[in-house]
Amino acid sequence: MSSTEPRHAQVIGTGLIGGSIGMALRLAGWRVTGMDRDPQVADRARERGAIDEVAIDGSAELCVVALPVGSIVDAAREMLDRSEWVVTDVGSVKGPIVAGVDSPRFVGGHPMAGSEQDGIGGSNGTMFQGAAWVVTPTETTDPTAHALVHTLAVSCGADVVTMSADDHDRVVAMVSHVPHLTAVTLMGMAATRANDHAALLRLAAGGFRDMTRIAAGHPGIWPDICAENRDAIVDVLDDIVAELQAVRSVVAGGDRAALLERLTLARTARLNLPTTAGPPEALTEILVGVSDRPGVLAEIATLATATSTNIYDLEIAHSAEGAQGVLILLVDAAAAAGFVDAIVGRGYRCSARDLT
Repeated sequence: MSSTEPRHAQVIGTGLIGGSIGMALRLAGWRVTGMDRDPQVADRARERGAIDEVAIDGSAELCVVALPVGSIVDAAREMLDRSEWVVTDVGSVKGPIVAGVDSPRFVGGHPMAGSEQDGIGGSNGTMFQGAAWVVTPTETTDPTAHALVHTLAVSCGADVVTMSADDHDRVVAMVSHVPHLTAVTLMGMAATRANDHAALLRLAAGGFRDMTRIAAGHPGIWPDICAENRDAIVDVLDDIVAELQAVRSVVAGGDRAALLERLTLARTARLNLPTTAGPPEALTEILVGVSDRPGVLAEIATLATATSTNIYDLEIAHSAEGAQGVLILLVDAAAAAGFVDAIVGRGYRCSARDLT
């Protein structure tokens, strides 16, 4: 492929997320083809500029499966059989999907962004700007496939977070799945009690609206999510029930000091949540000597997550003299020293230089 020819991607499922990925990639200069189970949805995606053409492009570099969680494994396997392309997905549960597909050319993915709007009509090419995009490679993942999915996420404007599929599922149960169920529960309670208090929903402004905003999301995707990540979700729900019981005891007992301690802890934690600041001007290039085998890139990228280091770009330089190579990583200079220490601590040869 020449340097002037656009990169090619295939999208399967041109709804809200698939359409938004298509838009983001096209904004970044990619050519995107797409297909949907509903031909009218695919046509609408083309009309909205989410894809260049309704088609299957077997020569594309990679394929994004943007379908409901319960449909991803079968679709990903079909796409892997159909072409030599790299395949990724956007499902919010990763363990069952990664285990079910089990191919070196498949890299699980989860862009942590969305909208209360439904379908292709809500798609937005800037949806992933500054958002976390989780990738979940395994020990058998082809490093080139991993790097390509990383490039996909960065092209969409996201910050890549690498972790195991099981760790992902435990974390998103806490920060995504259970919060959604909590919002649904609160909104359901308010709707029911509004039958007795007509003014209730009229007074539900400010904090209540903020807390229940995500309950407006499309309900159809959630039964599959809860089924596939049931154990992790139930664990977090058990913890929330226990914590609410503890808060109830504090309030019922009039323990002002204990209540203030909880409120202060929560406020401090909330104020310290990461922001979606863009990439800094000060960058460091890190070169890591590695053996040319599956699992190495996943290990290095997981170290980046553990040291809170954002990898803005990466390249794999393969050696022509044997099974050796060099990872070239572009990272935030402020985090580079700790990241380098972690890499060296794992026994890798590593050097770094500031891009000034």
